[in-house]
Amino acid sequence: QVQLVESGGGLVQPGGSLRLSCAASGIIYSLGAMGWYRLAPGKQRELVATITSGDSTNYANSVKGRFTISRDNAKNTVYLQLNSLKPEDTAVYYCYVESVATHRGPESDVWGQGTQVTVSS
Repeated sequence: QVQLVESGGGLVQPGGSLRLSCAASGIIYSLGAMGWYRLAPGKQRELVATITSGDSTNYANSVKGRFTISRDNAKNTVYLQLNSLKPEDTAVYYCYVESVATHRGPESDVWGQGTQVTVSS
């Protein structure tokens, strides 16, 4: 079974930067579209950014121009670069992959465990 492991979260001051990573483990032939969601206390889950297998990207309006999503297919990893962070970016960030081709067959909607990002002075 494919697992997604996130890293890179932490505490940062407003205006600072972080880079989140999400690595897929297992015997993987290919990964479909990947992305990041976030969940803040008292708020609905928000889709932050997505990237297709062809590297087309899409962003929430709240993060456009500040966040950048990328992927390294050789490493089965998706990244989220967070710049110019604001307190309202504080949330648990979850990565996901829509579909995965593995030696055991296809899997879909695989999620990571989440990583906390806190923006505070």
